[in-house]
Amino acid sequence: MFRATLKSLLARKLRLILSGLAVVLGVMFVSGAFVLTDTLGRSFDAVFADGFSEIDVNVAGKPKVAVNEMEGEQVAAPLPAATVDRVKQVPGVADAVGVVNADGARLIGSNGKVVTSFGPPQLGENWTGESELLRLREGRAPQADDEIVINAGLAQAAKVKVGERVGVLTAFESKRRDFTLVGLFGYSGDRDSIGGVNEVMFTTPVAQKLMLGTPDTFSSITVTAAGGVTPEALRDDVAGALGADFDVKTGEQVAADQAAGLKEGLQFFNRILLGFAAVALLVGTFLILNTFSIIVAQRTRELALMRAIGASRRQVIGSVVLEAIAVGLIASVLGLAAGIGIGALLAWVFGNLAGGLTLAGLGVPAAAVIGAFSVGTVITVVAALLPALRASRIPPIAAMQDVATPDRPLTKITVAGGLVTAVGAVLLFLGLSGNAGGQTLPTILGGVLFAFIGVALLTPLISRPVVSLLGAIFAWSVPGKLGRLNSGRNPRRTAITAAALMVGIALVTGVTVILDSAKGSISALAQDNIKAELVIAGVQGGPRPPSFDPSVLEKAAAIPGVQLADGEYGDMVKIDGQSTWAGASSDDAALQQIFGAKATAGDISRLAPGQLLISSDTATSRNLSVGSTVTVQPQRGEARTYTVTGIYESSQLLNPVTLPAEAAREFTVPQPIQGFVQLAPGTSVSAVQPQVEALVADSPEVSVADRDAFIEQQAGQLDGLLTMIQILLALAIVIAVLGIVNTLALSVLERTRELGLLRAIGLRRAQTMRMITVEAVVISVFGALLGVVVGTGLGAAVVEALKDEGITDLILPWSQMGIFLGLAAIVGVVAAVLPAIRAARINVLGAIAHD
Repeated sequence: MFRATLKSLLARKLRLILSGLAVVLGVMFVSGAFVLTDTLGRSFDAVFADGFSEIDVNVAGKPKVAVNEMEGEQVAAPLPAATVDRVKQVPGVADAVGVVNADGARLIGSNGKVVTSFGPPQLGENWTGESELLRLREGRAPQADDEIVINAGLAQAAKVKVGERVGVLTAFESKRRDFTLVGLFGYSGDRDSIGGVNEVMFTTPVAQKLMLGTPDTFSSITVTAAGGVTPEALRDDVAGALGADFDVKTGEQVAADQAAGLKEGLQFFNRILLGFAAVALLVGTFLILNTFSIIVAQRTRELALMRAIGASRRQVIGSVVLEAIAVGLIASVLGLAAGIGIGALLAWVFGNLAGGLTLAGLGVPAAAVIGAFSVGTVITVVAALLPALRASRIPPIAAMQDVATPDRPLTKITVAGGLVTAVGAVLLFLGLSGNAGGQTLPTILGGVLFAFIGVALLTPLISRPVVSLLGAIFAWSVPGKLGRLNSGRNPRRTAITAAALMVGIALVTGVTVILDSAKGSISALAQDNIKAELVIAGVQGGPRPPSFDPSVLEKAAAIPGVQLADGEYGDMVKIDGQSTWAGASSDDAALQQIFGAKATAGDISRLAPGQLLISSDTATSRNLSVGSTVTVQPQRGEARTYTVTGIYESSQLLNPVTLPAEAAREFTVPQPIQGFVQLAPGTSVSAVQPQVEALVADSPEVSVADRDAFIEQQAGQLDGLLTMIQILLALAIVIAVLGIVNTLALSVLERTRELGLLRAIGLRRAQTMRMITVEAVVISVFGALLGVVVGTGLGAAVVEALKDEGITDLILPWSQMGIFLGLAAIVGVVAAVLPAIRAARINVLGAIAHD
């Protein structure tokens, strides 16, 4: 049986290669994800280990508010200069140096635009001298208040040279400030930067003022151990001397912590890639199932003959499963190789986007190898198991009959499909309604999986009437009629082929419905509630939002025709020990006059020092009312007690907590991050906008737009996310196209004698090709139609569940759904090319004699 199986496998190489491609693509995603995260993880380890290699012990203040990367920027408490002297007096300390190191120093390049960074921070630091790691390459160290040095990588990106005057935006001054560039520095190993970080170094007093906002303070203290003192022992001694308010770690610990934070973000990206790999493998399962079903049907007589000469049912099952294992192993090897290449390519792209991250050597972790072979082999064997069981039931008498594949009743598969679909619907309901017991995401994903499988099982029931209806479009010619009949002759095969395409189209359609509904809801909400004609804002590309100088608002308010100019601030704070987002307005009237806030209790028209306003949802969740007192801990400064003086109706445009304007001085970004200019009735926007634009000329990160353009810009940020998802899901659609090609190719082999007879009675080659093409187009459009319907349903369910989150308008992307159906027809034509050519080239006499 083993030799017979091997010969059968080698005799059918083409059809197994096509089914194996699906596994290759899915495994490629799995192994590529692990290779990428392993390579980048080791690269970040090396970067931080190098960056902290000369530090024995690091002393920093503990953050007052815990902030994750999705919420914004976490700020450590600044250290008074006197702390440096305290550290120097600890036994075992050879030297202690105060360091200013904070994100937010943005250099303005020679083109007048801010040099951006996609990921790495833009640090403002104090110059502390050269070391074995850092060396000046050109010029000298900064000595005057208007002098800076920058790393060579930033100089190259900004296209600036030593001796030039350059503009810099800093953490506490969003208005351009000019400095003389007096030096460029680099790092050991001829590196222009470490990890693509942009660095601007000032004199210590200037760095303290511009990056920390407070003189005589430091971000951290680097400590050098005296001879014979280990970093661990010195860490413990320094920590004991300073007390619990300080975070004291060895250089190795700091490097590991910094790398761990970035690795956590990489794991999130890894899970996204694995999610798309799961989709690809789900689609591939349909393809493999269909392939082996057709193979078993074609080998009915061969397998029956084996049964007749003594092969047991177990041996027949083993024969089919053995073929599946062979296909899975070969596909796993190829998929692993492709995944290593894809992982290396993505790591290279990431390294360049990150500003020249030096990549560690390419590694293949055990998880990539184990995942590749486990997933590839298991998926293939599971998909082939049902056809194998079906093969074992072939009676020996079939060896003496013509090969035939009579269609079986659809009762069992329909009942199973209904039950699986019902399970999917229940899981989706539990997940989307928030009743999943803390397992919302797994419940929703499980519901989507069961829904797809259930619909796929129900597809044979509806395939014949729907395919017949679609095929009627082509029934005006003989090839069209034949193609229509062929596509509907085996509902199961048609359904499985179409289901593979359905999954990809359904996911793309569902995501499009959700994101378009979100965009529409945001736009409608903003149009109804923002009563300002002009908006000052920038596009946020990192944890720190663009900001501008507060004086802009005072000058804008003085422009003739301006009724109100408001600046909005925001940051994460702690309220009674719980982190939450808080905002502040430069003008108390803006809350009602610009954003249309409606009071539900108290007075929301004004805020005095020591008072705050809260939304109705916040009041309910925290059990607060007018007169309640709360303790607010900002990222900078000390905790203060505030009294609730007003409650406003919750809205997606309003902050859960509104603090008085002076509280913004202790936010991470103490400048306004958005500005709203309301004009008096009858004032022309075109007359005022140029004047406001002139006021922000020294803040190149922000621009002035009318309300419609601002709303479009904010909603348009979802377009990039949609494009990325569509690109990744395109892989599933590619696999589905392979499925159509495979099904048609195997169908042509199966119908060799039939095609010969059709040719013999007058069907020309061109007509044969049109017949195969019609069959492919009908199956493809059927799958796309299913996908559009299922995706619309899933998208609508998610939108309904997100009503409380502000997505209130269900928007169906009719034009895109039409495009999907049109592309499906094109996909059908492309998929039919090779099978149609093969069918047209069949030798008529040989085909008639084919057994």
